[in-house]
Amino acid sequence: MFGMGLSEIFFIIVIAILFLGPDKLPDAMVQIAKFFRSVKRTVNDAKSSLQEELRVNELKEEAFKYKKQLDEASEQLGKTTTPPDLTTLDDLQGIVETVERSEEKLKAEAEEMKKTEPKRETVTFPKKRKENRSVYAPSDFGDSTGKDAHV
Repeated sequence: MFGMGLSEIFFIIVIAILFLGPDKLPDAMVQIAKFFRSVKRTVNDAKSSLQEELRVNELKEEAFKYKKQLDEASEQLGKTTTPPDLTTLDDLQGIVETVERSEEKLKAEAEEMKKTEPKRETVTFPKKRKENRSVYAPSDFGDSTGKDAHV
């Protein structure tokens, strides 16, 4: 303990008995133990508060990073959503021509798709006639006489 050996601790105890006497020694030991306990508690509290501060600082740094990323993203979004300055008539005419060309391409593609798309025809089958036949008609068994031809 504290880098001391058994002989050194024994020497300190003997000095304490001689200096304090046997009557005051137990009270002195209790006071020393309370002192060490309070020092240990204070050190642990300081250590935990320091760790909490470090965690808070890490959280702050992380929050600043996210804030910076959000600011950059909002700047980029602002740049992409603001329309360009159209100050000249030539700029407007160029945009109109581009839109017209795109419209013509779409119309041509639609016409091409109409040509290549197969025609859909509805196929109907004729309805079967219901014949009024008895359950056992002679034609079911071979000849018209009602006799079996294969006997």
